[in-house]
Amino acid sequence: MKKLLAEFLGTFTLVFAGTGAIVINAASHGAIGHAGIALTFGLVVLAMIYTYGDVSGAHLNPAVTLAFAVARRFAWREVPGYLAAQISGALGASLLLRALYPQDATLGATLPAGSEMQSFVLELVLTAMLMLTILSVSTGAKEKGITAGIAIGGVIALEAMFAGPACGASMNPARSLAPALVSGHLEHLWLYLAAPVLGALLAVPLCMGVRDSGCCGGRCAPDAK
Repeated sequence: MKKLLAEFLGTFTLVFAGTGAIVINAASHGAIGHAGIALTFGLVVLAMIYTYGDVSGAHLNPAVTLAFAVARRFAWREVPGYLAAQISGALGASLLLRALYPQDATLGATLPAGSEMQSFVLELVLTAMLMLTILSVSTGAKEKGITAGIAIGGVIALEAMFAGPACGASMNPARSLAPALVSGHLEHLWLYLAAPVLGALLAVPLCMGVRDSGCCGGRCAPDAK
């Protein structure tokens, strides 16, 4: 239960701060700016890794949890609980933002600026890059240590900085699902659920290709057996 509470709180904080920055930026006529929003997402993930990384691994993302399980760094029996905690935390954050800013139309929902296929490919590649970083700096299925938060938060901020205006740079099904459900903007939701999961799964064989044979496959995660 401590792990599930950590995932709930971490994902709540991620969505509240990240999508909250989008909502507040709109309400304040651009006071935060695109760079500020990108940095907010990166910094909140960095902070949550250092806060909850040693408890739950600070996945904060269903795609990350599924990829860890496929890599045999995380027990499949724990996956449903993690996904439920992450989605619940994200929904709680979006519901609170709806109560605070009832006039906002999208609550920070991710929406493509161009075609759906363009955003699909961008989200897939962005998430693969992110998951490769996570697999490289994590121990088993836990993101912890001095450099993990900096590396992962930095990649998220970087990707949000350059790709955010095109596709939203979600890389996280829970982050996209919650504001879409609460705001009612479901028209492009499928791509923000499918592309990050596929991208995270793609990172597993890529990691095995560039790392030692024990990178994935269960040998580095005794608790995943």
